Amino acid sequence: MRWTIKPKPEQLQIDQLSKELRVDRLVAQLLLQRGISTYEEAKKFFRPQLSDLHDPSLMKDMDIAVSRIEKAIEADENILVYGDYDVDGTTAVALLSSYLLESYPNVATYIPDRYGEGYGVSLQGIDFAEDNGFSLIIALDCGVKAIEQVSYAKEKNIDFIICDHHRPGKNLPDAVAILDPKRADCEYPYDELCGCGVGFKLIQALALKRGQTINDLIPYLDLVATAIGADIVPITGENRVLAYFGMQVINANPRIGFKAIINQIKKKELNITDVVFIIAPRINAAGRMKHGQHAVNLLRETNIEQAEAFAKEIEQFNTDRRGLDKDITEQALLQIKENKEEDRFTSVVYDEKWHKGVIGIVASRLTETYYRPTLVFTKSGDKLAASARSVKGFDVYNALQGCSNCLEQFGGHKYAAGLTLLEEQYENFKKQFEKVVSESIDPKLLTPEITVDIQLELNQITPKLMRILKQFAPFGPGNMTPIFMAENVQDTGYGKGVGEDEKHLKLALTQKGSKPIGAIGFNLGEKIGQIKTNNRFDIAFALDENEWQGKVSLQLKLKDLK
Repeated sequence: MRWTIKPKPEQLQIDQLSKELRVDRLVAQLLLQRGISTYEEAKKFFRPQLSDLHDPSLMKDMDIAVSRIEKAIEADENILVYGDYDVDGTTAVALLSSYLLESYPNVATYIPDRYGEGYGVSLQGIDFAEDNGFSLIIALDCGVKAIEQVSYAKEKNIDFIICDHHRPGKNLPDAVAILDPKRADCEYPYDELCGCGVGFKLIQALALKRGQTINDLIPYLDLVATAIGADIVPITGENRVLAYFGMQVINANPRIGFKAIINQIKKKELNITDVVFIIAPRINAAGRMKHGQHAVNLLRETNIEQAEAFAKEIEQFNTDRRGLDKDITEQALLQIKENKEEDRFTSVVYDEKWHKGVIGIVASRLTETYYRPTLVFTKSGDKLAASARSVKGFDVYNALQGCSNCLEQFGGHKYAAGLTLLEEQYENFKKQFEKVVSESIDPKLLTPEITVDIQLELNQITPKLMRILKQFAPFGPGNMTPIFMAENVQDTGYGKGVGEDEKHLKLALTQKGSKPIGAIGFNLGEKIGQIKTNNRFDIAFALDENEWQGKVSLQLKLKDLK
């Protein structure tokens, strides 16, 4: 691990903010490192308000989209709400379709089949719309690159409204309206919304036209918060407001579908990390193992018994997915070893039998092991399909652009992308991708980095500090959980390996005679041999709470030690 300590702001700034907010200098420093330097900014950060959300009409084409939907409703047209099969897409489809169905019955949903149709807007989906009399398709979390598909729909007199958040290509589809804050000609003040977030802005604009207020839309924010967490978009600005209130809905009054999932996992209070690692994988499992429509059905269900039946089914999909992803990861790691590719700048693996639904997860697992830009390929019809994952600081989407002559199609973000190519191009692509990455990546990015916010003494850790840090939530990109560093700590002699194969580390640490404080280090069990009484070492950690037999105590969650 590479430890990088964030630059310390000027002491004068720290002192001023500390005085203005009446907080400890340590807290003032953490806020300044997050770009918060005034009382007003701190107030918005700690006390988000729904009134902080931007006017949806600032988004390019919003007025056109709203007019076209109103016209469809007046003319009794059939509206098809179309979305991708991942969490962002299925939550967006559940959000927009359930909002429209509150006042208009002629609305149906369509999620493409991951295996039969692949990502994004499909010609098959447009044929379905034509066969069933739909004259308006609203695409969510996809569509900004669907030039051919939108033209195909136009020939059939089917209009498109696109709500996307992916980077557009050079040309835009000939749609009635394209809502995408990443459009070069869109001046919307915040361009980091997820697909469900763009869908929310659309219902916000529709609601304003209907005389509704933002308070009428609060019940939809559980869906938006889930998509924000699952799609790994920055939890800053507008996303922070949406996630903050969405988490309140999830914990206080979630929709029936969420309630059914939460009842199964039996966890009282969820934070956004729980949403990412507990709720999102279950929603995703439907599209990975069976069909994304199962997730939409669960998220829109209003009867608890029916929702619990759907949740049970999805729980089984998730269990099956876990087994598959474990098996395929083992096979992929073996392939890298057998091909003696451990020293490359990239990991590119392929097996035609691998399940397309889990190759993205496998790519993430391989990145955890070898820490380099990674692609996992499988057979998809007469082509090969791949999921790409990257390492912090390296734009895999740009790297794929550098190999576009080998590809049929590709799309995605800086850290995650998808692509298809012809089988005969696989070896060419593999060589070219290695070349592009090796020539453009800074070699230090191939070592995982821990970014440390502040160095502190263990005696600075107090329940009051923990109470304030909890108010920094929800955490995520752009507002990560604060990481601290302490030097010259030692174990009191009770350190031991715990868990299966003793792969985790449990310690009680002191520093310069401070009171002992508990620490847990997941997957750090192998370091127990280096930790002997009186051996001093440095630690990087987050602050955490440990609940045991009804008692809550502070503990350190170790990230690394050296």
